[in-house]
Amino acid sequence: MFSDLLPSAVGLLPKWQLLVSGLALFNAIQNYSTLSLTKRVYAKVAHQVTPLQARSNALWTFTSAVVRFYCAYNIHTKAVYDMTLATYCIAFAHFTSELFYFRSVEIGAPLLSPIFVSTTSIIWMIAQYGYYVEN
Repeated sequence: MFSDLLPSAVGLLPKWQLLVSGLALFNAIQNYSTLSLTKRVYAKVAHQVTPLQARSNALWTFTSAVVRFYCAYNIHTKAVYDMTLATYCIAFAHFTSELFYFRSVEIGAPLLSPIFVSTTSIIWMIAQYGYYVEN
């Protein structure tokens, strides 16, 4: 019964997209409800984390969750696959720029989690592009 709700496409990548979408939804909700986890990510500038910034982050995170959820069930559609890949590239660019350019984050679990998810997803999606995308 539960398996009927999972993406029907073959392979683990569609299920990964569903999992990451669910995690992003949780993150978006927590950004609306508390600043504590966001302050852990931006630990070096925690005093700059405001409710407005957290809500903006929540909106981006919710948008990426929707795109990734849609991809989980429509992974063979080129435009959806490409947009989903772009969400991971944007996330990677954001967190690496915060680390190396803005220096607002420090290396640790709060940063390594989004770096791991974005990097893994980018590599996996590029490697599997020809398998999933309909030409």
